[in-house]
Amino acid sequence: MTRVAHHAERAAQVECTILVTGETGTGKEVWARLLRRLGPRRDQAFIPVNCAALTPTLAESQLFGHERGAFTGAAGASLGVFRAAHKGIVFLDEVGDMPLELQPKLLRVLQEGEVTPVGSPHPVKVDVQVIAATNRRLEDEVAEGRFREDLYYRLNMVELRMPPLRDRVADIPLFIDYFSRKFAKRYNQPAWQPSDAALRSFCEYRWPGNIRQLSYVLEQSYVLQCEPSLPGHAVEACDRDLPYTDLCRLRRTAVEQALRTAGGHKGRAAKLLGIHPNT
Repeated sequence: MTRVAHHAERAAQVECTILVTGETGTGKEVWARLLRRLGPRRDQAFIPVNCAALTPTLAESQLFGHERGAFTGAAGASLGVFRAAHKGIVFLDEVGDMPLELQPKLLRVLQEGEVTPVGSPHPVKVDVQVIAATNRRLEDEVAEGRFREDLYYRLNMVELRMPPLRDRVADIPLFIDYFSRKFAKRYNQPAWQPSDAALRSFCEYRWPGNIRQLSYVLEQSYVLQCEPSLPGHAVEACDRDLPYTDLCRLRRTAVEQALRTAGGHKGRAAKLLGIHPNT
């Protein structure tokens, strides 16, 4: 991670386009926000965009803005993300999921530094730094025709690869300490001090959801007031008896947190909870 941190600091200073890659849950947005703090745009706008949620019909207006009357319902003009972030940073999360129809327009922003609002014949200059992130192998997406090769090279001026947590076992105790302190403060409880056996179990676990899953497991223990439990392991008894209604609420909270962690995918959420998807 030392080399990644060095490249991140250099890339942030020169304000170039940065591509952050890694599995889901490896902290790509955290790194994007760190890049902002390291660079000269730290006091300017930082606007995240989930590219997986963009649709070709609305995304052009959302990203590049529109003029009044440009389409049905456009009662007023809109700046769009890139003009709203002028002098700042646009973070394109899951850029590998960006609709193919939008990719040439993003390429124009990167190459020319300008956008053309929907309904306007005139391009508008913008000054933004773009940080993109993906859990996909964009080289494969290019080969399959789902991602433009020229856009890939433009985005990949500097690539920061986030290793999965299973390859960073030495960092797990540090993350446990960080999240334990964070959630202890949030829920007004003592910070968890893992036993040697518990720490060994956490270090031996593969963490398919990476740092996000570790954070979820620890926060769940504070919500339930139980010892942290790895998926597939029985939860230790709680410190106090909970009424049935509280148990239902806490169970629902745990499921909702798992679904958010898994990006709405029920199978992955069930895996995080250590239960069968049909439960």
